Amino acid sequence: MCSILLYNFIMKPVEKQRARNLRSQGYSINDIFKKLGVAKSTASFWVRDIELTKQQKQKLSAKGVSKELIERRRITRLTNENCRRQKIINDAEIEIDSLNNRELWLIGSILYWAEGGKTQRSLVRFTNGDPKMLKFMMKYLRKICQVPESKFRGYVHIHPHLDYRKAEKHWSEVTEIPLKQFFKTYRKRSIAGKHKRDSLPFGTLDIYVCNTELFLKITGWVQGIFRASGILK
Repeated sequence: MCSILLYNFIMKPVEKQRARNLRSQGYSINDIFKKLGVAKSTASFWVRDIELTKQQKQKLSAKGVSKELIERRRITRLTNENCRRQKIINDAEIEIDSLNNRELWLIGSILYWAEGGKTQRSLVRFTNGDPKMLKFMMKYLRKICQVPESKFRGYVHIHPHLDYRKAEKHWSEVTEIPLKQFFKTYRKRSIAGKHKRDSLPFGTLDIYVCNTELFLKITGWVQGIFRASGILK
């Protein structure tokens, strides 16, 4: 107890004088209490009667908009904005409860028409680099289209400097298509992507089903959707 009283008696006046000296030199309250390790309110009380010069006030004002502070404020704004955006996403996500077979049928058909191959009428081909999209399409093909497991083929497209064997294993796990049902991987860098980052470390995957009747069915389903929506008369 005596040591605490002695500390307050001896050290506080010393700290107070240091605080006043720093303030006279133009230091901010924040700088002072951090340097001295005292409460901000204490530092403010000690220097409350010291008037800063015009130049010192301008310097502190300029410091308030320093690059470091601007960056911190930018990060704070981005964090707040990201939280706001994520809340919108989360609120929208819970609006979707579950999909029945009819909904899976309609969504899968339109998704195929948007992203799938339509030039070879003997081949159902869906290409993508998003695992979720490929999982959805596999569910559609298995559950709605009733494609036998032996009919699926996988075809990986990847830049030559990336690990194609790792990519093949990855897409096999995503789609549950056995590696023995994969075609030889296509490894060639396109001119368009020559100077771009490797945003797709596993490349993209083509899901192949050689079935003319299924291709024609999907075509008919899509036309039926368009007609039912009033697009086709």
